[in-house]
Amino acid sequence: MYNYVFGKLAEVTPAYAVIDCGGVGYLLEISLNTYTQIKDKSEVKLLTHFVVREDAQMLFGFYEEKERALFRSLIEVNGVGVATARVMLSSYTTDELANAIISQDVKTVQGIKGIGPKTAQRIVLELHDKLGKLEDVNFAPVKGVQGNKNQEEALSALLALGFPKSAAEKALHKIAEGNPDATVENLIKMALKML
Repeated sequence: MYNYVFGKLAEVTPAYAVIDCGGVGYLLEISLNTYTQIKDKSEVKLLTHFVVREDAQMLFGFYEEKERALFRSLIEVNGVGVATARVMLSSYTTDELANAIISQDVKTVQGIKGIGPKTAQRIVLELHDKLGKLEDVNFAPVKGVQGNKNQEEALSALLALGFPKSAAEKALHKIAEGNPDATVENLIKMALKML
């Protein structure tokens, strides 16, 4: 029904934004990713998804088309509602979440608050092929820990300790930038402090 809302950013929090369009304030539910993109802007254009339920009408706002496409795909999965989809989009960047689903990384999806093992498996099973084929939406590949034997061993150790793959990879990349020759033990110790 509504494709986008453009106007003055009247109010913004990590959960919602109010956009003034010609004197009418539209309240849009947003993810943490969208909040990060718009928090310092005075005027914004948010792509929308309108949800009508028996007890409520909600307008969701997205800074990028790929985030809206991922949201729409997630809510098509049985057991994933709009609130759960928004939590998922707030837990990881759009590219990280899409890549976890495409690569069938159930553990990462299950690491999101409120996502149990069965729901995580259903999301991966239903969406891993679909997301790679979405028209006009390209999810950027997220760099993995490859090429550095110490980082690969440290990643394996962190995964064995139960840390989500994407969080462990992020921590190891950050550490490796400042310490490219760090030993496996040092990488693990430093990563444990960050995770």
